[in-house]
Amino acid sequence: MFQSLGAKTFILPTPVFLVGTYDHTGRPNIMTAAWGGICASQPPSIAVSIRKSRWTYNAILERKSFTINIPSRKLAAQSDFAGMHSGRDTDKFTALNLTPVPAEHVDAPGIAECPVIVELTLSHTLELGSHTQFIGEIMDVKVDSACMREDGLPDPALIDPLLFAPLVQEYWAISQFEARAFSAGHALTHSAVLG
Repeated sequence: MFQSLGAKTFILPTPVFLVGTYDHTGRPNIMTAAWGGICASQPPSIAVSIRKSRWTYNAILERKSFTINIPSRKLAAQSDFAGMHSGRDTDKFTALNLTPVPAEHVDAPGIAECPVIVELTLSHTLELGSHTQFIGEIMDVKVDSACMREDGLPDPALIDPLLFAPLVQEYWAISQFEARAFSAGHALTHSAVLG
């Protein structure tokens, strides 16, 4: 039996993104966002939704670019802090002892301590009530070489990304590998055809 919770902002998992921007003075800033994800394959794009009241909102509109930094679970406290404090009155890079790194392809800072940095150019905005969705075209993805597999692909276990669980307001991490995508379903396809 299912229990109805009503219209709530709930899905599992949601990512923990640290959105990197330069403000109007050129100071690097980060904010934590969980309302986002991949939204297109061609061109490769990520969407992230941000309230107009956030310091990052105007920075994205002014610079037409931003970064999505994926923190590992060891950065849970820093990620939480970055979502609780505003760049209006807090230099979060200094407060959190994090290192801003200029992006190569966009006008925004990445975070050296994050295992993944995605550089994005703003391509679309969409007003969605409480939030504005910023869609960024991916210009480059940088992965810490210590988090790469022998086949040259990123290793989710080594990246160890921090995840957010809405409603219960908890941070989680990936637990274990379960199955290969676009492969595990073959056995069911074969059974369905024969059945």
